[in-house]
Formats: sequence, C-alpha cells, structure tokens
Amino acid sequence: MPKLYIIATPIGNLEDISARAVRILSEADLILCEDTRNTQKLLEHYAIKKPLLSYHQHSKIKKTEKIIELLKNGGNIALVSDAGTPGVSDPGNKLIEEALKFLPGLKIIPVPGACALAAAASVCDFSMDKFLFLGFPPVKNKRKKFFEEVLASQHPVIFYESTHRIIKSLEELAALEKESALGKKRRLAVCRELSKKFETIYRGSAGEIAVQLERGTAKGEFVVVVGPSAS
Repeated sequence: MPKLYIIATPIGNLEDISARAVRILSEADLILCEDTRNTQKLLEHYAIKKPLLSYHQHSKIKKTEKIIELLKNGGNIALVSDAGTPGVSDPGNKLIEEALKFLPGLKIIPVPGACALAAAASVCDFSMDKFLFLGFPPVKNKRKKFFEEVLASQHPVIFYESTHRIIKSLEELAALEKESALGKKRRLAVCRELSKKFETIYRGSAGEIAVQLERGTAKGEFVVVVGPSAS
C-alpha cells in the first residue's frame, strides 16, 4: 500500500526537524513542496538527494492527477511546506481530500514537528488552554469583519500576518477596541521571526506594539496572539 507522509519542516532554524522526518525524506520516492528552491536548501543541509515536485495553492488539477497516479503505482510520497506543518494555512488538506477520493485505503501519515502557531502559543503569558486560529487576515475586503471576530472571541485568537501589513493590522485592531463595548484592551503576544536570528516577542496592547514596530522594525514573518477577553 502506498503512503503519503505529511512532514513538518523547520520554520527557521534548520535544526528544528526530527530524526524521523530526515529519515523519511531520504527514503521517499518523491517530495512535494511549495517552492523547490526552499526545500532544496533543507535537503542539501541534510545531504538528501531526492526528486522534487512543486505543489502549492495554484497547482492545476493535472498536477494533482499526476501525484495520484504515482500513488496508485505504489510510490511513497512526502509532502512538505516551505516552513512548518503542511495543512496549516497551505493546500495540503486539498491534496489529501483528492487522493482519498481515488485511493480510499491510502495510508496518510503525519510526521509532526515545527509549527509557528504552536511555537507562539507556547510563549504566551496568558492561558492557552483553548484558542481560535484564523490564518491570515483578508488582504482587502472583510478586514473589519475579521478583526471584529477576533475581538468577539472569549478565547485567545492566533493569526498570521506579513511584514507588509502587520502595523496596519495592529492599528485596525486597536481602533476597533476603542469603538467596541467589549471591555478593556486585549493583551497581545506578537512573535517576529520565530526560531530565526532576529526572533523577537512583543507584549502589550495592539496599539503599544504597533508603536514599537514603527520605532524599530516590522521586517519578517509574524504570528499574532490576541489574549482572552478577560485578560
């Protein structure tokens, strides 16, 4: 029976990968990845030489059909994202859905590891027993609705944001807090460049952290954790 491995890869530091993940990558018949250049750097670091095939949210149905055909022929395939755990804000789940339509008995095996949202949750100074993950905020439309949902949650909310919109998002969140009748300002933990050289964790209100970023730097990848309404 063919196997589809869903493998977590480092979100920054290349040491953050399990021995099991390295072994399976070295044994797979094919590795699916968002960007072959990024995955190639990881493979070279661990002296792994395997064929790569790009698979991302814009991949056409013909590529999915090719992958399913390889699985039908008994191939063992590993799926990785550029960083972190596949299926979390990337198209990994879509491939699984399509593969199971044609191969109901396909073994799908998770190989856990680095995940930016879990890393951010682990360093919060408020309870993370329950939380809501919302992925990336909309780029244009429905942004206000998105942040209203964040502030309406009784539990902490985690979302990702890019270097280009992080300050804007924090300012929009702060503005909505002023308008709302949902209580005092929420406490945030904003994580920049997790596991990388310039890793920084900012703590405070949305408005306070926006000012810190404006005075310092907003370069990098961000994970925003908005604390619970009672915090």
